[in-house]
Amino acid sequence: MLPSLFIAHGAPLLAIENNEYTQFLNQLGKNLPRPKAIVIFSAHWESRVQKVSDVEQYSTIYDFGGFPPELYTIQYPAQGNHELSQEIENLFNENEVPFETEMQRGLDHGSWVVLRMLYPNADIPVIAMSVNPILSPEEQYKIGKTLSGLREKDILIIASGGTSHNLRAVNWADSGVDQWALEFEDWLAYHLNHWDLDSLFQYDTLAPNAEYAVPPYGREHFIPLFYAMGAADNAKKAALLHRSFRYGNLTHSVWQFG
Repeated sequence: MLPSLFIAHGAPLLAIENNEYTQFLNQLGKNLPRPKAIVIFSAHWESRVQKVSDVEQYSTIYDFGGFPPELYTIQYPAQGNHELSQEIENLFNENEVPFETEMQRGLDHGSWVVLRMLYPNADIPVIAMSVNPILSPEEQYKIGKTLSGLREKDILIIASGGTSHNLRAVNWADSGVDQWALEFEDWLAYHLNHWDLDSLFQYDTLAPNAEYAVPPYGREHFIPLFYAMGAADNAKKAALLHRSFRYGNLTHSVWQFG
């Protein structure tokens, strides 16, 4: 059975960098059993109702500005999978999860940066999914849980975001790691490893420095974690595969669930 994954997509520059984290992601794609398809939740696709893509072939969205021109030439022309989109919609209907089908939107950089590092040939079908930061963590977890059975069918579920992701606090000089980010990440790791949902669902009041790591305007980057956890509710096991930092406090982390 494939795991579900939470993968930090970092800053857009990650797409053209060669560093410890990009090398890890490149190798991760080689180490995992090859999935039949990928379902990916992206922090850069927010919606008040869950969106399910049903796209024949995705365009590439450049949802950022002010970066080197080469970033805007990258293409990730992944195919969709109509049957899998329908299966997901059936699961949502059975579990009373409201949703809408999206038949045009391309892949934003929260999706293609990650997918391109794992599977550079864009030869695995992809179903793109939105996230809703207005929902409670319990509701986000439930959406992931609804899809947990897909892992038994060799479908890889990925949630792309960032656990400590406060772009107003980053130090572009990239010198050292801020203590507040370390304290937040250590708290998070402890409770993820213990599958302590009661505490995790109250991270905003219980975790040290949560107001810096997950500012109110940036919750959409943290909450994909709950979709990924929910997708492994039938196993309830967590493992930190990688953690490093850029720009003082931007966390590059990969969590495996299941």
